[in-house]
Amino acid sequence: MSETDSNSGGVAEPVISVTNLVKQFGRFAALRGVTAEFFSGKLYAILGDNGAGKTTLLRTIAGLNRPNRGCVSVLGKTDIRSSCREIGYMAHPSLLYDEMSGMENLRYFAHLYGIDDNLRCERAIKAVKLDPTLSRPVGQYSQGMRQRMSLARALLNDPKILLLDEPFSNVDVRSAREMVDLLMKMRDSGKTIFVVTHQAGLLDGAADEFVMMQAGKIVSRSSDLESVQAQS
Repeated sequence: MSETDSNSGGVAEPVISVTNLVKQFGRFAALRGVTAEFFSGKLYAILGDNGAGKTTLLRTIAGLNRPNRGCVSVLGKTDIRSSCREIGYMAHPSLLYDEMSGMENLRYFAHLYGIDDNLRCERAIKAVKLDPTLSRPVGQYSQGMRQRMSLARALLNDPKILLLDEPFSNVDVRSAREMVDLLMKMRDSGKTIFVVTHQAGLLDGAADEFVMMQAGKIVSRSSDLESVQAQS
């Protein structure tokens, strides 16, 4: 699948391509020969039942899983480690330190990226509608606040590619819509965004493409949510 570059009129190069991707955990095949291309400035909603391979696909693109067979190319490179600074990853668990405040968490992760910029941490927290001056530890946050702080952590390095695993889990509807608005703005700025979710309706009208997975394979792709659900 290719796309036309609206600026040059030529064929756009994919930001991410996966070819015959296979990932097994023991005798269980989580990915079974997945081949797909994804392009810049797009928001992709990855759908499917539990065990369909959604999280495994995300983790393999992020370089957290090594495929048994096949190839992953990110920003034209097959060595994912060389592109890791261009990737923001939000896991299903928040991966935050409960004893630290939100700002302390972000300062710590910023240090891991070699970022010494408190303003960047503050901007990331404000982007997800949280208060950077909130001093109470993250362990006392609501689940929705933890999800938003986890998204702020994924934004710290201003990544070109954002991989989000169930970002709307236990988030109230208003906050989820605010998160979707933020993701749309980032998409419009040229970022490539993947959202694994069981709440596809939140992205109806926002996602550029819905990607349905079943049993470790991509079975349908469409810009229309009802269409991709009907084909599954």
